[in-house]
Amino acid sequence: MLGWYPGHMHKARRQITEALPEIDVVLEVLDARLPYSSANPMLAELTEHKPVLKVLSRADLADPEQTERWVEHFNAQPDIRALAVTTTQSRELKRIPALCHELAGHVRADRDVRVMVMGIPNVGKSTLINGLAGKKLAKTGNEPAVTKRQQKIRLDGRVALIDTPGVLWPKIEDQASAYRLAASGAIRDTAMEYSDVAIVAAAELAKRYPDALKARYKLKTLPAYTPNPDADSVEADGPPHRDLLALAGFDGQAIVEAIAGKRGGLRAGGVVDMHRGAEVLLHELRDGKLGRLTLETPDDIPVPEENDPSLDESPSPA
Repeated sequence: MLGWYPGHMHKARRQITEALPEIDVVLEVLDARLPYSSANPMLAELTEHKPVLKVLSRADLADPEQTERWVEHFNAQPDIRALAVTTTQSRELKRIPALCHELAGHVRADRDVRVMVMGIPNVGKSTLINGLAGKKLAKTGNEPAVTKRQQKIRLDGRVALIDTPGVLWPKIEDQASAYRLAASGAIRDTAMEYSDVAIVAAAELAKRYPDALKARYKLKTLPAYTPNPDADSVEADGPPHRDLLALAGFDGQAIVEAIAGKRGGLRAGGVVDMHRGAEVLLHELRDGKLGRLTLETPDDIPVPEENDPSLDESPSPA
């Protein structure tokens, strides 16, 4: 099971817990391409009594139809507002202070609305803060966990931002979410099996955006997946997990091999360099070169076990 939890994140959690009593609104930055998987359940637990503004960053990289669905999904929940933005476009960020005031309700005229900015690593949190401030205050970068400590930033419009380091949780229980996070770059590449992530990503893209995948890599067909009869009995870290390739219905490994063959990944003797194919796919997915794609929809949110009728093993009445 994928996971990544550097030591400074323990400190960040403690700082968040200590600061929350003085906070009016939580601003949670999510990746618009995976709004469910990029939401840290630990943060939801810590902030459950605070109004939340969910900012879906990188909307320019996400499927606009699916982004609209996610905004509607979040707006239907109490004490939550959602806004999709491109964090480098300051014009799109101008609504945020007003939304924070709206969520905060009545605040004394002699103080700012206090807004804590949260999010997992590499979702565009620092870029958002710099855009709101109109200058570079928060360090940005393509690597996860650039921000290492809390920062306080005062904005025009009586809003004070408290920035926090990106925080992942110790173990990502949902296998599909773990792979989507890894594909997006939220988890360091050194903390995962690079080729495995690309294989799952390729199968998911084949299911959701087959035309984009075929066009980008000049693939005539996408090979269907042949289910592995032993897949459900293989244990990774804990109990058996779903066969994500079988659920996608496509052979991710064959797709990555085909990409490698198209992009300089064929070695002497016809040997395919899987790492080369994985590198090409994941880098181009993260850079938006396959087009505007969303890796999950509200329909992909797992049903809690207690509400899943398929798990009801109670005996039928005689």
